[in-house]
Amino acid sequence: MSIAQDRALAAYRDRLAKKGLKRFEVLARDSDRTLIKALARKLALDDAEAEATRSVLTSSIAVRDGTRGGILAALRRSPAVGSELDLTRPDEDDRAVSF
Repeated sequence: MSIAQDRALAAYRDRLAKKGLKRFEVLARDSDRTLIKALARKLALDDAEAEATRSVLTSSIAVRDGTRGGILAALRRSPAVGSELDLTRPDEDDRAVSF
């Protein structure tokens, strides 16, 4: 990019930062593009409706900030809980390996 383009981009990002916004990239299905863009626009407004949307989304997808035990909790919710599966491995001698 040229120097003028670099300056324009830096100025644009500074204006966004003053509004409390940050640009970032998201990977998603192409079919979700319009949904994600609409959601981002709504959340960027930072009004009461955006806060209500944020609250609903946070509770529905259960965002966990660095909490431990997520795998254990998922295993406890598993349908296999209480099925008394025998998951012990047989204690065997060394196996023969041919070279």
